[in-house]
Amino acid sequence: MSKKIVSKINIKMSDDLARAFLKIKTASELQGFVRDLCTLEEIAEMNKRWQAVLMIDKGLPYREIAKKLGLSTTTVARVAHWLHHGRGGYRLILERVKK
Repeated sequence: MSKKIVSKINIKMSDDLARAFLKIKTASELQGFVRDLCTLEEIAEMNKRWQAVLMIDKGLPYREIAKKLGLSTTTVARVAHWLHHGRGGYRLILERVKK
């Protein structure tokens, strides 16, 4: 399969997955969907990254965040980069949960 075809498939799956997430109505539904979609390790990693977002927003040092969450400082720096220079996803949801 060519890279062009694979790229189009990935984009389509991404749109489909986004639409699936938009159908979720409750925290319980989200937890069930994510548990079926992801491995326990993937869920744990996503949780750690979100906790890193919250800690970065509070101004905690990257090394402290890495130690508390069991992440590498590289991962914490990557999360911080996406928080400050990404597509706005972290920032949007961070602002919404603060309200």
